[in-house]
Amino acid sequence: MKRLLLFSLNKVFVGALFLLIVLNIIGAVSEDALFLQSTKPLFIPVFLIFFFINNKFNNIPFILFFLYSFLGDSSSMFFSNEIFLKASSIMYFLSYLCLLSFIIPKFKFEEFNKIIAIYLTIVLLINMFFLYVVYGVLKSIIPDSLELFLFGIKSISLIVLVIIAFGVYLNSESRQTILFLIMTLCFMFSDLLNYISQYYVYHWSFLMLDRILHILGLFYLFNFIIEYNKSYKKEEIKEDKLPANNILA
Repeated sequence: MKRLLLFSLNKVFVGALFLLIVLNIIGAVSEDALFLQSTKPLFIPVFLIFFFINNKFNNIPFILFFLYSFLGDSSSMFFSNEIFLKASSIMYFLSYLCLLSFIIPKFKFEEFNKIIAIYLTIVLLINMFFLYVVYGVLKSIIPDSLELFLFGIKSISLIVLVIIAFGVYLNSESRQTILFLIMTLCFMFSDLLNYISQYYVYHWSFLMLDRILHILGLFYLFNFIIEYNKSYKKEEIKEDKLPANNILA
């Protein structure tokens, strides 16, 4: 019976994901600005509702991430276009910093072999060079220096997050690390598509893919938290058993 309830909950959780994707596809195709503005703030609350039905977490970085991400999603409803871009960039930047604060302690550079360390360094340098080129192009498009600066720091934080998540995955190759890596990649490509729509070529398909990838990123993050909670509980059970074993010894 318990397994059946868990399976039903998973179906409902996936159903919520599917519903959000459908709503955003409809909004992107119809190009209804008000509809799009009102659906994006639903992402985190909808996932949180279904998540808390059967799961709990009290990890501060994740709580702050959801808070800042929700504020970033909702900023379009409270600010004009010019202020909205700056406010959302600040909120998303802070949300990425929260994820960085969680994953950085798990990144043990000294534990990598030389080949992986060199590979990660090369990937980081390539991404930073690409960002520098994009920054130069946007400099001629974006007149506001503050908006350009916010683009830079948000992009750098996201690139560093992806590289560190990739490094942690290479070091352990566990289910948790692959979920976290996929989540960061979803956020990175979503952010890239968002800037393409904002400053280069606007098309409903770019907006649709941006929203879908952002939703998938949140979906994988919630799955990561579930896996992380399971492993954390197993470690607590092992620690509780250790004193009894020592006494018997």
